[in-house]
Amino acid sequence: MNPRVRDGVVVHSRRSVLKTSLAGLGGITLPGLMQLRAEGMAPTNNKAVILVWMTGGPSHIDTWDPKVNMPREIRGPFKTIPTKLPGTHICEYLPKQAAMLDKFTLIRSVDCRHSNHEPNMVMQTANLANEPRTNPKAKLYPSFGSIIAKHRGPNHPAMPPYVVLNMKSRSHVAWGGYLGTQYDPFDGNSAAKAFHLPTGLTMDRLQSRHTLAQQMDGLRADIDASGMMTAIDSFGQKAFEIVAGGRAQEAFDMSKEPKKVLERYGEHDWAKQALLARRLVERGSSFVTIDLSNHGASGTWDNHGDNIPPYGGIWNGLRPLLPVFDHVITTLVSDLDERGMLDDTLVIAMGEFGRTPTLGTQGSTDGRNHWPYVMSMCMAGGGFRHGQVIGASSRDGGEIAERPVTPADLAATIYHHMEVPLNATYLDHQGRPNFIVDGGAPLKELI
Repeated sequence: MNPRVRDGVVVHSRRSVLKTSLAGLGGITLPGLMQLRAEGMAPTNNKAVILVWMTGGPSHIDTWDPKVNMPREIRGPFKTIPTKLPGTHICEYLPKQAAMLDKFTLIRSVDCRHSNHEPNMVMQTANLANEPRTNPKAKLYPSFGSIIAKHRGPNHPAMPPYVVLNMKSRSHVAWGGYLGTQYDPFDGNSAAKAFHLPTGLTMDRLQSRHTLAQQMDGLRADIDASGMMTAIDSFGQKAFEIVAGGRAQEAFDMSKEPKKVLERYGEHDWAKQALLARRLVERGSSFVTIDLSNHGASGTWDNHGDNIPPYGGIWNGLRPLLPVFDHVITTLVSDLDERGMLDDTLVIAMGEFGRTPTLGTQGSTDGRNHWPYVMSMCMAGGGFRHGQVIGASSRDGGEIAERPVTPADLAATIYHHMEVPLNATYLDHQGRPNFIVDGGAPLKELI
């Protein structure tokens, strides 16, 4: 029987006793099931979305929908410039975008009547009830990124599917909600800490600790009727795979980029986030949101007036932002195009709503207040037909004049690009199904 030969279970310590006791029960584990599920839903392409979230709500009149023939109190202090699209003018502080507007689509008729801002996320969920100030369930409606994480997953299993970069406040972005915490975004702000192991902790030791903890948690999950343990286990497993796998760690390592690419994007933090977003989708993330803000209040684009810090008004608040945004959005789109990634990557830039048609709100002479009746946004990439303007606002920019585009239309367009079924549903806490798209349709002008 060779009693002195090491074979089968060898007990070295109390830890080994615990592991041996759990071996039978842990034979079929959640990571294994997750792997099988991931293999079954593995995408056959590298489609992705980068959402440049202009936190606070940029003024449509002072960016993409200028009103050149209106009095100054409506048209604002900026001049306009012609673009690559004949007859289309945009703000003078967006010259790079103007020169390559054939790569973009401007939408000037977005219906944002139900949208407020932080912690409201109507435009990131397409759910018109997403108003936490009046609806206690609002935070439970899942984001675009979370829906895609569930129904499509990442383009590479070692990458987080949904990532938020530069998150200045949790209230600036939407979360997994009813889908569970395993579909919350991966916080890019914490990536450096997540990828740094404490002194003396090797990957082998980390793997050993993780395996034992996972087996112990599996016992608790078996008796947890709420399903919370399953969500935590899944989230923890994915986090561990991201840290241990090395692919995401490499994606977050900006030193890997050639010097000329780093110089092309530049030193501004927003530009660095755009480069990081490109690196993430290049390596397999499927939805990346950039919180385009400089502070954790209601957003840098919330330009109420110079007398209302930290936002400033249109001249002193918005004007310095526009050249930075112009550089960020055009550099990102050009880089994706040159790398052959633009057809697979849909780039969207938008905020929560527009701004009032008339300057001088809330006691200011140069600010604009929230205006949820119409807003503008832009898109590029995704294999869509660009070089066009969809919809129009009224003469003073106060309301939609033609071709309303709803949050549900935006959601349907995103899911169409990501090959997520438009009739897909998720369950609320009462087990009732909710459609991910409620009444919207992909924008026919783009397809």
